[in-house]
Amino acid sequence: MASSSEDPMRTRTPTPRIGPPGNVPSLLTATEVAELLRTTKKAVYAMVERLQLPGVTRIGRRVLIREDALLDWLSQKSSTPSLEGRQ
Repeated sequence: MASSSEDPMRTRTPTPRIGPPGNVPSLLTATEVAELLRTTKKAVYAMVERLQLPGVTRIGRRVLIREDALLDWLSQKSSTPSLEGRQ
């Protein structure tokens, strides 16, 4: 029969976080942004190269987009009526 005491090697205290989770911005991959915008990953990369997306962060070859910046940008785009093409 096993004793009721726990093995001290198996119990660990959690590693403290560097900062509160709320301070760290959520980063999206190009695939996640493509799903959100209902477009292709290739189109997202093209928008990044043309500086058309906000909140772009490059880590090495990876392209990540801040979720909060993208959602703010989307809400501004949807709330502003486009006058382009109307006369």
